[in-house]
Amino acid sequence: MPAPQIKICGLATPAALEATIAARADYAGLVVFPPSPRHLALADAAALGARAAGRIKTVGLFVDAADSLIAETIAAARLDVIQLHGKEDPARVAALRAAFGLHVWKALAVSSREDIARAETFAGAADLVLFDAKPPKGAALPGGLGLVFDWSLLSGYRGCVPWGLAGGLSPANVGEAVRATQAPLVDVSSGAESAPGVKDENLIAEFCRAARGA
Repeated sequence: MPAPQIKICGLATPAALEATIAARADYAGLVVFPPSPRHLALADAAALGARAAGRIKTVGLFVDAADSLIAETIAAARLDVIQLHGKEDPARVAALRAAFGLHVWKALAVSSREDIARAETFAGAADLVLFDAKPPKGAALPGGLGLVFDWSLLSGYRGCVPWGLAGGLSPANVGEAVRATQAPLVDVSSGAESAPGVKDENLIAEFCRAARGA
């Protein structure tokens, strides 16, 4: 199988962005969600977006955000993709896709085969679904927690919506994850950090090498 596409999420500094570009990742993720340690103020998102423009595609991650915040961030950071990580339903996803004319990805929390099957409800609405580990009840964040779900749930998966794999991926396990799931895209956040919200340039490079070597 071809090597998966790679997204490094939660970038917060020019150095982390440059490391992501140098490692030949496909997507740079910018988080716009204040409870997250990876949250970017609009000015910081704009600065990273300007640096990324024409060099790597940028993905803005939002959680049940208002249209106004999404619009403001798209304009400031020159986003290529909108990623929705909240409780957005297919109608909301389709509406944002129509309103902004960008690709829209929808993250789905997974702990069972029923969660995987839910991806089909986003056919025609989302351009991609991102299977992520379901956070524990009461968690303040919907992702970026370093949790892994049972990859065997994706065994033989042939959904009608393009998809990617997230949830606790790291340089140590991404090769195994790709072999187990045949994921066409992998997404890392906490697995490429030295501390919450602090990306490690060496881990970014190691993750990309391991993902491609699977």
